[in-house]
Formats: sequence, C-alpha cells, structure tokens
Amino acid sequence: MTTEVLPLRAGEQLACSTCSTKVVVVAATSEVNPEITCGGTVLQAAKTVTSPAPDGSQPATLIGKRYVTGDETVELLCTSSGSGSLECNGEAMSLKAAKSLPASD
Repeated sequence: MTTEVLPLRAGEQLACSTCSTKVVVVAATSEVNPEITCGGTVLQAAKTVTSPAPDGSQPATLIGKRYVTGDETVELLCTSSGSGSLECNGEAMSLKAAKSLPASD
C-alpha cells in the first residue's frame, strides 16, 4: 500500500495506525512536503484512522509536548501519547525546549 504525502497545514490532526499517537500540526513552512512517521508508520489524517488501544508500553511520544525538526520547519503538538517515535523525512524529531520567562523584579 503506497501512501501519498500531502502538504502539512497548521491545525491539521494526524494519527498513527499502529500505536495511539496523535498530533496536531502547530507550524509547517509552505515549501516543505514532509513525510511524518511514528515508529516507521506514516501518519494519516486523524479522522481516517482507527487507532489501536494503548498497549501498556512506555510511551515514546508524550502528551502535551511539542516536537520539532532540526531546522524547525515542522512543529507538532502531541495530543495522545504512543509507543512510536516521531520522525520527519527519516530524521528523528526532538522535544522543543521551553523558552525561559523574563525575570521579574
């Protein structure tokens, strides 16, 4: 089965068909047409995927965390934890570091 890679849009919801990972696209530059995978499975539109029940294993994607590519062209927000790791075009996505707040006097 081949999967067509569609352009990402902010607000788009994606889900994995092999684990319970679900994400929302926070940012994606218009020039990129990336292939987002989770545990080697291409993520699809959330409304078209029936995610399996959580398998009880330690989650690799954490709910409420943002994941970004190395060049920060794609940013995803995890809305449901899962056992697979997120990748963009074969490169692992990393947790986005929190910005420090300015000191208040």
